[in-house]
Amino acid sequence: EWCGPCKMIAPVVDKLAEQYDGRVLFAKVDVDANPTTPGSFGIRGIPTLLVFDGGKEVDRIVGFTSEQDISSK
Repeated sequence: EWCGPCKMIAPVVDKLAEQYDGRVLFAKVDVDANPTTPGSFGIRGIPTLLVFDGGKEVDRIVGFTSEQDISSK
């Protein structure tokens, strides 16, 4: 809850999760509660959005970005 950009992007991600329900899975990880998870994905800054296709990372977005930018991934 201390991450300003995370608070800003949360409603955008929530909206997209509703819009793409059943077609795209959106998951959030609390880095304070799960401190080893970011390192296992090479995450050095938050928020970071990872895009997977077929179980492989195909893109990533670091920092706040627009709904349009996320949708284009």
